[in-house]
Parts: sequence; structure tokens; C-alpha cells
Amino acid sequence: MGRHHAKLLNNLERLRVQAGLTQQALSIEAGVSRKSINAIENGIYVPSTVLALKISRTLDCAVEDLFRLP
Repeated sequence: MGRHHAKLLNNLERLRVQAGLTQQALSIEAGVSRKSINAIENGIYVPSTVLALKISRTLDCAVEDLFRLP
């Protein structure tokens, strides 16, 4: 899967908290582990396109709201 990408800007934590979801709740909805959500939020893991789409659907936002290049 994805690898660390220093240039990928990530708004996942902010949008997740705004939605009132814990990492665990988001992970269940997206079908991944809580550790995966944590790794994405911390810029350690770049999600696949499918996972990014699942997360954006759960948070009711566009993928570009979650992740973007500078």
C-alpha cells in the first residue's frame, strides 16, 4: 500500500473530530484498523484510493478535503 509522503497534506484528524467520530468509529466504518487511521493522521501511511474514498464517504466530504498536495 501507500508509503510515507512528506508532501501530502492531511486534514483527516480535524475532519474526523468535527464529525464527532473517534479513530475507532471511523476505522469500523472504513473497514480498517484503528492503527491504520492513526497512521494516516500522523502522515506515516498514505491510504489507497479505495480507502480514501471510503473515509471521505463516511465523513461526507470530498477526498480533496482530506488530502491534497501543496
